[in-house]
Amino acid sequence: MNAVLAVVAILAVSASGPLMAAIAAPALAIAFWRNAAATALLSPWVAVRCRAELGALGARHWALTLAAGVLLAGHFAAWVTSLQLTSVAAATALVSTQVVWVVVLDRLLGQRVPRAVLLGCGLALAGVLVVTGVDLRVSTEAVVGDLLAVVGGACAAGYLVCGREVRTRLSTTAYTFVCYGSCALVLAVAALVTGAPLTGFDTRVWVLLAAVTVSAQLLGHSLLNHLLAVMSPTVISLLLLLEVPGAALLAAVFLGQAPGWGVYAGLVLILAGLAVVVRSRRSAVEAVVDPPG
Repeated sequence: MNAVLAVVAILAVSASGPLMAAIAAPALAIAFWRNAAATALLSPWVAVRCRAELGALGARHWALTLAAGVLLAGHFAAWVTSLQLTSVAAATALVSTQVVWVVVLDRLLGQRVPRAVLLGCGLALAGVLVVTGVDLRVSTEAVVGDLLAVVGGACAAGYLVCGREVRTRLSTTAYTFVCYGSCALVLAVAALVTGAPLTGFDTRVWVLLAAVTVSAQLLGHSLLNHLLAVMSPTVISLLLLLEVPGAALLAAVFLGQAPGWGVYAGLVLILAGLAVVVRSRRSAVEAVVDPPG
C-alpha cells in the first residue's frame, strides 16, 4: 500500500513545476495560495478530529512542526522563483539535490550513513545531472534561478528531517495542517514586506492555483508527510528525484519544452540509485503506526 501511495505522490508533485511555471502570478503569491487553500480545506477535519492530539503535543514537537513550516516556506519561495528564471527541468533537477542535504543533516545529527546510501545518492544525482544536462544559457537570470533551486532543495531537506520526529506523534492531517498553516503565514508576511500582490489575478490563474493545490499540495506533499511515518527522509528524497523526468515530460507536453534522450537515460540512473538506497536502509525503516485522525 505504501508503494502505491508513493507512486501517487510522485505523479502529483511532478505536475507542480509545469503548473506553477504556467501561472502568471508572483512566486510568493503562488506559494502562499497553495498552502493557505490546503490549510483551509483541512481545517474542518482538524477541528473535529485532531484537537486532542494537537493539545497533547509538547513544546519540542511544536517547535519542530513550526520549524518545518518555516523551512517549507523557504523551499517554496526559492523554488517557485527559480521556475520563473530557468527551465522547469533545470529547476526541478536542482531542487532535488535535497537528498544530498538530507544525508549531510543526518551526518551532523550523528547518524551513520552507510556507504551504500552514498553510492545510491551518487547514482541518483548522476541521473539528475544527465536529465538536466549542461545549462548553456550563460546569463545572470539563469544562474540566479539555478542557485535558488539549490537553496530550495536545502530547505526541503530540513523540512523532511524536522517532520521525521514529529510524525511519530501527530497524524498526517494534524501535522500538515500546522505545517501548511505556518508556511502560509510566513509567505504572507514575506509578500507584505516585499510588496508582492496576493490578489487581482484573472480566472486562469485561480484555476491553475486550484490545480496545484489539489495535485501537488493535498495529494503530493500530504502523502509524503504520511509516508514519513514509515520511510526515512533519505528514501523519500530519493523518491522525489523521480519528479525530475516526470516534470520534464509534462513540461514538454504543456509548455513545449521537449526533453532530450537524457531524460530516459537519467531515469534509469535515478531508479538504480533509489533501489540501492531502499535496499541498504530497509532494516532502518521505522514501522510507526499512524495515529488516528
